[in-house]
Amino acid sequence: MVRADRLRFDFAHPKPVSAKELAAVEAEVNAVIRRNSDVSTRLMAYEAAVEAGAMALFGEKYSDEVRVLSMGADQSSPDSGSGAYSVELCGGTHVNRLGDIGLFKIISEGAVASGVRRIEALVGEAARLYLLDEENYLKLAANSLKVTPAEVPERVLMLADQVKKLERDLAQARKALAMGGASGAKGPEIETLGAVQFIGQVLQGINPRDLRGLADDHKKKLGSGVVALIAVNEDKAAVLVGVTDDLMDRLSAVDLVRAGAMAVGGKGGGGRPDMAQAGGPDGGKADQAMTAIRQAILDASSVHGELESLSGGTHA
Repeated sequence: MVRADRLRFDFAHPKPVSAKELAAVEAEVNAVIRRNSDVSTRLMAYEAAVEAGAMALFGEKYSDEVRVLSMGADQSSPDSGSGAYSVELCGGTHVNRLGDIGLFKIISEGAVASGVRRIEALVGEAARLYLLDEENYLKLAANSLKVTPAEVPERVLMLADQVKKLERDLAQARKALAMGGASGAKGPEIETLGAVQFIGQVLQGINPRDLRGLADDHKKKLGSGVVALIAVNEDKAAVLVGVTDDLMDRLSAVDLVRAGAMAVGGKGGGGRPDMAQAGGPDGGKADQAMTAIRQAILDASSVHGELESLSGGTHA
């Protein structure tokens, strides 16, 4: 696509074009524009034009007689006047001199298909207005940060580091609160479900990625038992269940987490018999999910107890 103010160009390339390569392309195009060479137009036979080195672009169909455009001096000898920087077959309208383009600015590069990349660029007044907008955005950011435009990148990186540190501190504080490590706070209560010790917690704002470490800590505290943690974030629930090794012959974390996931609108759940995780879209039903996990433990314990009783009776 070629218009008076912008262009779009697709080309074969196996990987993204780096920022350094794009800058080199942009610099070369603008250097040729600044030479302000004449653009010459000739009508030639198609085969003769191609043999002379003209490029036939975009897979277009050409008639027997074609329009051949020669633009710019040869880059290797720009002052010699011999040769041309670009010779193409084209039927479109073009400038009389390359300097009429004014300015060339690449605004995007990306993939459009496997092995095909796309560059989009602006020229002339459109390019100038684009750069003006970019400058205004930079000034707004600088004013908000109370720094000069040149200091914006350093300040943004500093703020990003501060945000990451605060997020880590907040995650650690929430974890400490969940474990009962905060001042005056109590740890989660240990329940007894049948003959199984159980810790169950619904945690608001805890990152689901932190549940596994928290569950491991609770399992160590229990020694023997089951841990169920449900993290609620933006109305979504992440459910994790951990089972100590000594109970895996009668309880599976996968089965228990599925019971919890169903209550919050989730399906399935994956992991190992000692640790499994699932999720669901209805965080408002986290308490119901915890109840479902408790019931699943009681049901499994009851079945196990009956089997032991039957086994004992048979041996007797």
